[in-house]
Amino acid sequence: MMAGFGRGTRGYPRSRSRTWQRNWPDRATLGIIGTICAIAGFFALGIILGPAAVVCGWLAMGRTWTGGRSLPALVAVVLGAIDTLLAVVWLAQTATPGNGLF
Repeated sequence: MMAGFGRGTRGYPRSRSRTWQRNWPDRATLGIIGTICAIAGFFALGIILGPAAVVCGWLAMGRTWTGGRSLPALVAVVLGAIDTLLAVVWLAQTATPGNGLF
């Protein structure tokens, strides 16, 4: 009788429906984080922040293209892909011979 300390599950409906412990951000937060990474990637560390934005956006969309998706998640995926592409082009351009490296 003392183990419950007077708190049963009848008065708390959330404890019946959610039995797992959430230790990751929800989809809306992932979409916003991905959008921030994508925008920041245009200014610094695009090769790192671009793929991070794509991953965050993809996870925020529920790892699928079908169904209802949020706007920040879609913006994160598109801007992250553009950011990654621009970073790869920039790296390829700076690695060409005769560009001041040798």
